[in-house]
Amino acid sequence: MIMKTFPSLFALLCLSVSSEWVLAAETKPTARANEEVEWSVISKEDYRDPFNDVEVDFVVTTPDNQRLRVPAFWAGGQTWRGRYSSATMGVHRFRAECSDTSNAGLHGVEGQVEITAYRGDNPLFLHGGLRVAADRRHFAHADGTPFLWLGDTWWMGLCARLRWPGDFQTLAADRKQKGFNVIQIVAGLYPDMPAFDERGANEAGFPWEKDYSRIRPEYFDAADRRIFYLVEQGFVPCVVGAWGYHLPWLGADRMKKHWRYLIARWGALPVVWCAAGEGTMPFYLSKNRAAESAMQKREWTEIIRYIHAADPFHRLVTIHPPSRARDAVTDPRVLDFDMHQSGHGDPAARHGALALGAYRSEPIMPVISGEARYEALDLGRKLDATDSRQAFWAHLINGGCAGHTYGANGIWQVNRRDQPYGPSPGGNNWGTTPWDEAMRLPGSSQLAAAKRLLESLPWHKLEPHPEWVDWYGSAPEGAMTGQTQVAPPFCAGVSDELRLVYLLAPHAVQMSALKAGTRYMAEWFNPVEGVRQRAFELAADAQGKALVTPPTDGTHDWVLVVKPEEP
Repeated sequence: MIMKTFPSLFALLCLSVSSEWVLAAETKPTARANEEVEWSVISKEDYRDPFNDVEVDFVVTTPDNQRLRVPAFWAGGQTWRGRYSSATMGVHRFRAECSDTSNAGLHGVEGQVEITAYRGDNPLFLHGGLRVAADRRHFAHADGTPFLWLGDTWWMGLCARLRWPGDFQTLAADRKQKGFNVIQIVAGLYPDMPAFDERGANEAGFPWEKDYSRIRPEYFDAADRRIFYLVEQGFVPCVVGAWGYHLPWLGADRMKKHWRYLIARWGALPVVWCAAGEGTMPFYLSKNRAAESAMQKREWTEIIRYIHAADPFHRLVTIHPPSRARDAVTDPRVLDFDMHQSGHGDPAARHGALALGAYRSEPIMPVISGEARYEALDLGRKLDATDSRQAFWAHLINGGCAGHTYGANGIWQVNRRDQPYGPSPGGNNWGTTPWDEAMRLPGSSQLAAAKRLLESLPWHKLEPHPEWVDWYGSAPEGAMTGQTQVAPPFCAGVSDELRLVYLLAPHAVQMSALKAGTRYMAEWFNPVEGVRQRAFELAADAQGKALVTPPTDGTHDWVLVVKPEEP
């Protein structure tokens, strides 16, 4: 048996022992809380088809006598590996169990690891992975620290066209500097292409053999470098197992094997699981769309149940839908949170309304904007930073969302200057902006500034209250939004503690539901420049109303922050 601990991606502590030896207490290795430790066992039998012929688990007994079944993954040849992490300090004992109980190399092997305190500044290890907060509306780290999701969309980020290490690390550094904390990335079974399209290969090829007979460990060895690097840099990988239409090609049984393999590879990391992208959407050229969509809805629901059952680390699970995650499954209770795709060309008000409908639905769960208004996406006109900002604020203010995922066309499908992605199966082309140019589009910086503003406020207490504000007088003209009239202002608040208002255009607003006769301090935030203007006083009248005039130095959208005046 081989044991590894991972204090960092590039500094591995390894200990090799015989596969039949029980690790003695005085020689036990250590791992820090929430960081990964890896155990390897080597078969004494030469299986014809190792991936399909046997399964291996590590059964772990924790210091508080919990028993966890940690799936192991076939690493190629006759080697299986299990990866484990825990926030519980003390000695954790494990025993390998194999479906072939006669194989002494894979069954009955025992050992232990001591989990010690984490010493470092990576928030994912310092505070732990993500969970749903107590209010069921937001995310928090395992220790309760609030987590405001700002994701970036790298659907095809594991393919060779985003080269490792240079391209991948360059993009990660840019997103880290700006304050992004989630990366949505697909585990090789991609959108916008048929299976085994060369554009989807990584340095080692494809994740499955072309007849789907078995998984290919060498693909995932290359993918490991990227996923581990994201975690080391403080990003939560939101791992999308497959695009929805791959399910009929693999079949439900093989898709479960695919998901078991992902859990075994990456479940010990602080990841979030997304069962599928556009889960109920059939393949672009399908001739039987209604039947396939209904089948995918049923079977993805069952696969999500399987993910919950197979994952001993209980990572959060959702599904990326054509519209709302809760509508893409037969039972929304299988979801930990509701991910949305609210459209790229729809008005901002619709984005907020879709999220608000989910916010008010049962069962209560956090709502995330997972896809909306990709910057530089070509819809006859190229969407720009204004589109991205409007979608962000519509979701976070009017929709009550727990976070938002930005997207830049050119990054999600990895356009290269020398190799544009090209057409989708339907024949359309979403645009040719190279990924490194898309990385510098202004929308990513503007959404990062918006996140910083929110994190300076009690954002996790905000509740949507669109009824608390309206235009003063007639609504402004809608030239900047492509509408005849601009939608009413968006508003969220925290009782008497905070009001946050978003205006799609500068215009006077009438605020209501303020505390009568109370003096407030207000300030305008410029979402284009990412700066806060000088605060000014605001007084509520006897009816709890106040008139606020807009800034005069910009025709763009604005954010208004209102808090009671401190005594």
